[in-house]
Amino acid sequence: MNHATPPPRDVRDVYGRQYRIGEDARDLTGHSRRWQLWATWACMVAISPLQYSFGSAAIGLQNGRGWDVVATMWLLAVFIACQALIAIPAAWIQRVRRATPTQLVVAGGLLAVIGMVTLAHADSYPLVLVGYAVIGGAGAGLVYAACITTAARWFPDRRTATIGFVTGGFAVGAVPSIALLTIIQSANGQRLVFDLTAVVAVVVVLTAGGLLKDPPRHWWPAELDAQAWAIDRKLNRSIPHNAPAVRHYRPAEAMRTGALPLMWLTLALSTALSLFGIAFVVSYAVTAELGVAVAGFAAGMLAAVNGLGRSFAGHLSDRFGRRRVLAAVLMIEGFTHVGLVVAGEAGAGWAFVVCAMFAGLGGGAFYAIMANLVLEFFGENSLLQNQAILYSAKAVGGLVGVGVAGSLVATVGYRPLFLGAGLLGVLTALTVRFLKQPGRPALPVRPQLGTPVAGSGE
Repeated sequence: MNHATPPPRDVRDVYGRQYRIGEDARDLTGHSRRWQLWATWACMVAISPLQYSFGSAAIGLQNGRGWDVVATMWLLAVFIACQALIAIPAAWIQRVRRATPTQLVVAGGLLAVIGMVTLAHADSYPLVLVGYAVIGGAGAGLVYAACITTAARWFPDRRTATIGFVTGGFAVGAVPSIALLTIIQSANGQRLVFDLTAVVAVVVVLTAGGLLKDPPRHWWPAELDAQAWAIDRKLNRSIPHNAPAVRHYRPAEAMRTGALPLMWLTLALSTALSLFGIAFVVSYAVTAELGVAVAGFAAGMLAAVNGLGRSFAGHLSDRFGRRRVLAAVLMIEGFTHVGLVVAGEAGAGWAFVVCAMFAGLGGGAFYAIMANLVLEFFGENSLLQNQAILYSAKAVGGLVGVGVAGSLVATVGYRPLFLGAGLLGVLTALTVRFLKQPGRPALPVRPQLGTPVAGSGE
């Protein structure tokens, strides 16, 4: 006798949040939801050399093509700006489901490959600016936005750690190419490295990207009781430190609260600091005469810890609160940039590598935490648009932390900039205490007498 599968049902928790229950990921995709997690991670790994390997390639680009440090670093700055700004239309496209995750990832991946090939072979600066910075940056942004959105939809119960893990692939994947670019210093060697990364990116994006699929709206894993998860701290470790949004805020409403603009400023400053380290840690190590090996090892450790530390920081933010952990990682990021100067001036290569490693920890963890703060501050109805507005701050951070900083390096040198970056990190960490959840005022100390409830008989 055949038993029909019961239809999915919609339930709501005590906060009014909606969940779609009863559909298994295997029935929807043919695989468990972990396939979606690993597929999105693999796609992020494939495109990561475009950003995180650039600092290791910068010296070779300057020597081989006759560009100065300012012109070279503005390529990365424009790349980052294009990558961040494409997040807004990409979020809208995926929200209204005008394109599938596979279509966005494959299209973005092929554009990213154009960026890699252009960076490898084009000697014309305007051509590299268009091919690598604009086209490659837009492609990387499409892949980035589609992957984190898709993964978060499949893991609504572990959103922060999931976003941290997937975005971490965008850093970890660059470690092999950083190592190769450090070992191979010739122009032909650099071309070979980027050609190899382009081939790998094509294969991964077409295979892993082809597996991606969005779940139905408000989908929730059937094996987990959604209503109990909303209030049971044994099921949901983020209780009680991370309260849900009071109501749903549209983008214009979120901006008027003042919380989203402050969050945007915090992310812009944090990103500027993080990208500054990614872009200049190699050239600073070489200038400080620490050697090419130390420079490459520092860049590799920075990228590896940047990626691997994001999911761990997400777990910590569940246990101890988003804002508390966010302030801690930003403080670490600030102090370690000062530590890079101390280690560089002392000629201590091992200390320089250690500081680069902790700079990577602080420079990556804040992305996943702030992405989830948007959900907990402004609700889920306009989540993609609000997150896209927040992520656009990376464009400003890239232009300032890479482009403007690259222009200043030629005049003031590395030491003042790294010291200034460290101070900026500490100040940014202090601004986190002003981030307050909209619509949830603090209660005064005096007892709350309240008013009688209608029909209570008083």
